[in-house]
Amino acid sequence: MRRVLRVGWTLAVAACHHGPRVQPALNPVTELARARDLLHHGDFAKAQITLRRLSYALGPTQPEMAEVQYDLAECAFQTGDRVQAAHDFRQLADQFPASPYAPLGLLRAGDANLRLWRDPELDASYGEGALAIYQELAGRYPGTDAAARAQVHVQQLREWFAEKAYKNGMFYFRRRAFDSAVIYYKDVVANYQGTTRVPDALMRLVEAYRAIGYTDELKETCGTLRKYYPRTERLNQSCPAPSDSSAAPPS
Repeated sequence: MRRVLRVGWTLAVAACHHGPRVQPALNPVTELARARDLLHHGDFAKAQITLRRLSYALGPTQPEMAEVQYDLAECAFQTGDRVQAAHDFRQLADQFPASPYAPLGLLRAGDANLRLWRDPELDASYGEGALAIYQELAGRYPGTDAAARAQVHVQQLREWFAEKAYKNGMFYFRRRAFDSAVIYYKDVVANYQGTTRVPDALMRLVEAYRAIGYTDELKETCGTLRKYYPRTERLNQSCPAPSDSSAAPPS
């Protein structure tokens, strides 16, 4: 009997010792502070683990959730998963439109798409997506710091779109398909004013119009160049001033 009691007691103690442990509830303030510190030091992998654990513990309406979602998207961005980051930033802005993180989410969603368009010569779908998001940001959250920062990227995108159209024009120009080249050069001039490729496109238009004998268009384009871009290289050779109309056209 004593042996039976001893064995029973031992099993009872062992059961108590190895029973399930109750995990203490997460403290959102403490966990967020830990995640911020990890982000600050560039340890995005560990920050991601902490943030995911916190996202499971928080309710969807708790105020900390917007920051958690934003930081998770930033981790994806910083670790190179730009497609996931773009999706998560966009989702944050849609789920928490009244949060101060919403305009930042749209800004970073645009940034992620911009990074995915690595070269103007590549397919411009990501660039078009970035531009649409930046424009949405300006419309939904005008006057915010995020909207102002987006405008810097909009100008970069305009430069890239102009570069892409200009190079498409050069593709046809070099093959003497001047009518096709003209379409792209006119696109640069009409849609990307203020970019560095506009005077170049106008100069190529002059050459294309001269090659196909479009005299009126040639005269008009030269007038535009002389009026708005008087310092364009080789302007006087390509577009002699009216008093020098007897000058021979460039070869």
